Amino acid sequence: MLAAFLLFCQIMLWLSLISLIAGLFKPVLVLWFLDRFNRLKVIKVYGGMALFWLLLSVLFSVF
Repeated sequence: MLAAFLLFCQIMLWLSLISLIAGLFKPVLVLWFLDRFNRLKVIKVYGGMALFWLLLSVLFSVF
């Protein structure tokens, strides 16, 4: 079960990093659900998600 959760965290980390990179080129691709699109919001939303998933995957890889 722990290995499955670790794999899920790693997949979500890669998806958020891909979305972060795509959003830096064209923010409307990843922030379509907001009323305003800019690169700072992309960094806040997807950068925060990437850090969260990275910390979770590091935390669960230690166990």
